[in-house]
Amino acid sequence: MLEDYTKKDIEGKIDLLIDNLVHLSDPTGEFSIKVADGSIIDNKSFNYWEWTSGIGLYGMMKYYRITRKQEVLDRIIKWFDDRFEEAPVEKNINTMVQMLTLAYLYEETGNKKYLPYLESWGKWLYYDLPRTERGGFQHVTFGDLNEDEMWDDTLMMSVLTLAKLGKLFHNDDYVEEAKKQFLLHIQFLQDKKTGLWYHGWSFKRRDNFAGAFWGRGNSWVTIVIPEFIELLNLKKNDAIRQFLITSFQYQLDALKKYQTKDGMWTTLIDDSTSYVEGSATAGFAYGSLKAVHNRYVSEDYREMADKGVNAVLDNIDETGSLAHVSAGTPMGETKDFYKGIKISTMPYGQSMAALCLIEYLKEFY
Repeated sequence: MLEDYTKKDIEGKIDLLIDNLVHLSDPTGEFSIKVADGSIIDNKSFNYWEWTSGIGLYGMMKYYRITRKQEVLDRIIKWFDDRFEEAPVEKNINTMVQMLTLAYLYEETGNKKYLPYLESWGKWLYYDLPRTERGGFQHVTFGDLNEDEMWDDTLMMSVLTLAKLGKLFHNDDYVEEAKKQFLLHIQFLQDKKTGLWYHGWSFKRRDNFAGAFWGRGNSWVTIVIPEFIELLNLKKNDAIRQFLITSFQYQLDALKKYQTKDGMWTTLIDDSTSYVEGSATAGFAYGSLKAVHNRYVSEDYREMADKGVNAVLDNIDETGSLAHVSAGTPMGETKDFYKGIKISTMPYGQSMAALCLIEYLKEFY
């Protein structure tokens, strides 16, 4: 039970998660993904520039900012130093999330060598990223333009990043564009009947692909809406804030219905025959608890959040591995596709669990 954990216990769990995270690799290539242009994308290794490690870095930065543990900051600095010595990586929706952490790293260190990267990537995202019909951020990934497609992942990987860069550079155009992207994604991805989110929308097909309420995709939304409101410090009477919270509560009300008795959620939220999924559970627990802490929603959602936190703690083993985490998930054409995704220890699972516990750590202050 949560009340049995001390502050030291929680920090110990987070330390274990991060230690496991930074040593992750995929020497056999079992979890690599072959994309449309034939490239092989390493979705598991920490020392590879992809969204998977990017989410990990963001979790580590959150941990450093609350604990000020120098070894955590040093590890983040080393990651960027090492990657900047390598050949430049392709700019796309998923590789952009590293800039979110780098912006915070610049604020922490004042190291101006980061500025050219932040400026270049911000300009690419704002000016050069392909747009869908109606101006949505097209979910461009390694080797695949995903033409005229919007995915829920985009809000976490690139839209939050653009908002942060807008704040960093005092660029109102970036901030307003980020607000618009949230509204567009809600319009095309949130289901009006349930409040849950579809994985994607195709303007070409005029449909939501498999029509799947994918767990981790939904959890990116649960994470990013409170993050976005907090980052922009939107006033209580701000129309965007009020609209986002309404959308957010609609999703939370649906999530309440599908939480298992053990506090978990399944990889297809509304399909109890699909497997329980650790990263989605961590994301739902984090976002709902953060929203309660920040008073975006009422205490009515605390029980759901606490059950989720407890489930995350129950599923971290002695090596610091979060259990039941689905591997990288491209867009599925059928719901069964999601049910067949392999399970393994993955960087984002580690990070999302860390985010969840970092938010719970605030209970001790």
